[in-house]
Amino acid sequence: MTVLRMTTMTSQSNNSAPDSSPANTSDHYSPINDAPNDHPGGHRYIHVVGTSVFIDTLIADESWSRHVVGVVEGEAWWAIDVPPEAEDPSYGAALDLYSYFGRSSQGEWLAAGRAVQLVEWARTHRFCGRCGAATETAPGERAMGCPSCGLIAYPRVAPAMITLVTRGEPGPDQEALLARGTNFPMPMYSCLAGFVEPGEDLEGAVVREVAEEVGIRVGNVRYRGSQPWPFPHSLMIGFRADYLEGDLVLQESEIVDANWYHKDDLPTIPPGISIARQLIDSWLSETE
Repeated sequence: MTVLRMTTMTSQSNNSAPDSSPANTSDHYSPINDAPNDHPGGHRYIHVVGTSVFIDTLIADESWSRHVVGVVEGEAWWAIDVPPEAEDPSYGAALDLYSYFGRSSQGEWLAAGRAVQLVEWARTHRFCGRCGAATETAPGERAMGCPSCGLIAYPRVAPAMITLVTRGEPGPDQEALLARGTNFPMPMYSCLAGFVEPGEDLEGAVVREVAEEVGIRVGNVRYRGSQPWPFPHSLMIGFRADYLEGDLVLQESEIVDANWYHKDDLPTIPPGISIARQLIDSWLSETE
């Protein structure tokens, strides 16, 4: 089994978080792959320091590698790979993506997450995984190509399902299954999540992961939305599912605790940065 890990998510009270709906990223920014050399608007540069970001209107060093990210509110955004041996251009002010979320618009945060993913992909694909030759930027697409054997490497995106399981008829007595993972730093309860396996569809991944992690059988799996999750390169696909049968039997290596909760008696749940919170909030808003 492959389990999605969210090791640095912070805890938050049950109060509703500000809307951060990721339902359609094109509403917030436009990812692009070709350098906008004739872009009429301004330019912003996301200096990626490790996995943290420092954004400026100037490049700290013109010799550093850059990758075009997209257009946010009329400005072209670029990712700048800050070498590990270089002086920190932010002088310690760079923010991790969790911290930047509360200080940025949705489009800015999405662009920063894409920048970190592109930089990390370029860092880890400098050589061919098949023959070991140095790779080159492939013309006309976002890819690294091997001039020796022809292998093409694209930015990695790992699909992962996340689901809110409910039990009972819709209404005030319906319950939701929330669990605390072994990797959660605080006693927070969230939806079940896990990576999709080769040869498996998304709905099948929901059924399998729920059975593996908490021992119950679910059905009526239905899509609810998706979210790019740059920790480090996931695409979260959100679902709702109905409880069918079984008792909770926890996979102790992954789940510390799991319980059924009514809407008026929830534990601490995830903050608004995650699609998990959006799935829970959507359920809370249902009246029948």
